[in-house]
Amino acid sequence: MAKRRRRNRRSNVALPWERRGAIFRGLFRGPRWKVLIGAVLISSAVWLVWSTAASAAQTRDTRIAIAEVRRAIREFRSEVGRCPRTTVELVHPPMSRNRFLSSMPRDGWGQQLHVQCPSHNNPDDADVLSPGPSGSFFVDDNVY
Repeated sequence: MAKRRRRNRRSNVALPWERRGAIFRGLFRGPRWKVLIGAVLISSAVWLVWSTAASAAQTRDTRIAIAEVRRAIREFRSEVGRCPRTTVELVHPPMSRNRFLSSMPRDGWGQQLHVQCPSHNNPDDADVLSPGPSGSFFVDDNVY
């Protein structure tokens, strides 16, 4: 008796509900899932490094702006003899010919700086604060 060949029962025709999710199943079949997880991990690490560097640059810019305003307040106090009543007096001084600031600097997030002169702790100094990334002084991310 001759052996009968078995016919492959798999067909190239598939009904729509049979292929549902086939793309995602194909990604995780074989060694592809390792590549996919590796790509996700690498992109997450790149995003983390980028966001940390951007935050550090904004904080650095804020500290530079605060130092500039403190320097202007010291010069204003030595020349005029009192604390500036507003930050506008640093840009347009009332009784002085020279300007202490060309424009009022903003922090690294684009917010205005808060100036209090004299300082709470030292009457010979001024407090210059930034609301930080949140934009609110009530959140604990202020930059001094």
